[in-house]
Amino acid sequence: MTRTGNQQWTVEDIGDQRGKTAIITGANSGIGFEAARALAAHGATIMLACRDQAKARDAAGRIASAATGDLASLASVREAAAQIRSRHTRLDLLINNAGLMMPPSGRTEDGFELQIGTNHLGHFALTGLLLATPRSRVVTVSSFAPPTSSPAQANDPSPPDDAEQARGERRPT
Repeated sequence: MTRTGNQQWTVEDIGDQRGKTAIITGANSGIGFEAARALAAHGATIMLACRDQAKARDAAGRIASAATGDLASLASVREAAAQIRSRHTRLDLLINNAGLMMPPSGRTEDGFELQIGTNHLGHFALTGLLLATPRSRVVTVSSFAPPTSSPAQANDPSPPDDAEQARGERRPT
């Protein structure tokens, strides 16, 4: 489909997904849930990979099957990957969507800082454990947390000077 002007892509533009298997982390709410629902509506077999088993079951009841795994635990990631591989012989799409945003200071059970361990290392491990299907695709979702400065400062690529940084007006880049 050729787009002109300001036409935007919508979920109606998703092609036929029958015969495709998609795994989506953090799919019990938000972007992950909506992606899972849209892909399922177009025929994909969906598996929701979520930390909270009750929330995963609730979302799966509205969409698809579920696996539980805590991305903050590499042992849990290995268990979830084994569970997924035992249920599905192929993987066409892995959407790494789950993540923590500004969690309290803490460590994963493997000793990594909580946010980096969950948002990056857990997804990296899951991706490596699941990519066995040739031509499968990986989508990693990220967000932009706006800095605590004004929009003009947030868009200024120059590094803050010491006085600006001391006053909390600009974060280092």
